[in-house]
Amino acid sequence: MSVSAVAASCEIKGLPLIYRGKVRDLYTVDDRHLLMVASDRLSAFDVILPTLIPGKGAVLTAVSNFWFERTRHLVPNHLQLAEKTLEEVLPDPVERAVVADRAVVARRLRGVPVEAIVRGYLIGSGWKDYQREGAVCGIRLPQGLRMAERLPEPLFTPSTKAALGTHDENISFDSVAGAIGRELAERIRAVSLAIYREAADYALKRGIIIADTKFEFGLDEQGQLVLMDEVLTPDSSRFWPADQHRPGVNPPSFDKQFVRDYLETLDWDKQPPGPELPAEIVGHTVAKYREALQRLMGAG
Repeated sequence: MSVSAVAASCEIKGLPLIYRGKVRDLYTVDDRHLLMVASDRLSAFDVILPTLIPGKGAVLTAVSNFWFERTRHLVPNHLQLAEKTLEEVLPDPVERAVVADRAVVARRLRGVPVEAIVRGYLIGSGWKDYQREGAVCGIRLPQGLRMAERLPEPLFTPSTKAALGTHDENISFDSVAGAIGRELAERIRAVSLAIYREAADYALKRGIIIADTKFEFGLDEQGQLVLMDEVLTPDSSRFWPADQHRPGVNPPSFDKQFVRDYLETLDWDKQPPGPELPAEIVGHTVAKYREALQRLMGAG
């Protein structure tokens, strides 16, 4: 099994493949554990693009692991609750070496079917909503805000968790409460905002604005809320260089928004299949992901 093969998708000997997502491949370990492997695939507008971003899976794994450790005092996470190591799950050292920087053993959970989105700045679909309605996902905001301006308070604006190949849709908090129960919905909102605020403060000291992000949660056997999947990565968040942020202007980013901006210049209907990315866009994207890693963690 070659490194290039793993970058696109994995075939782990002896572990059944459960699911191949936009970026991550999930394998069964046992009834309490999963093996998660982050590929170098990139999705934009909910479409998996045919061009790989070299090293992306390793960056996503390192950044997620960093944030899972930093936020474990706010909510348990699926790595913290795992009871097996990667060495136990993949005893073959050759096979393990191929995926070691992009694979983690995680606790199996019952996923909550909600994307927990937190917005700290007015950008993207939130900016479009505000221009049209003076509100973001039904939440009224003061008049006169500019694109990319910091919001008075971070907003919790959940969306549906769409199936592969379909698009997430923004939903109201009351809709979430109706679907999963108000107590759980309020817990997810409170935890999501707490994680965002702490992470945003940390990142800002290192020159990164976290404009918005999304979290995913699951429940363990006791019904305990657990943070899962990935957290505060360049794939799940909008990262801006703080020294280049100007309200009224769409800032440059460290995340895949750079790819989205390029795709917006193409005659593409945002339906599969996605277009190939030119080498210049791939190289620039690799550099942005690695710079985000270096700024956040002091790593190369």
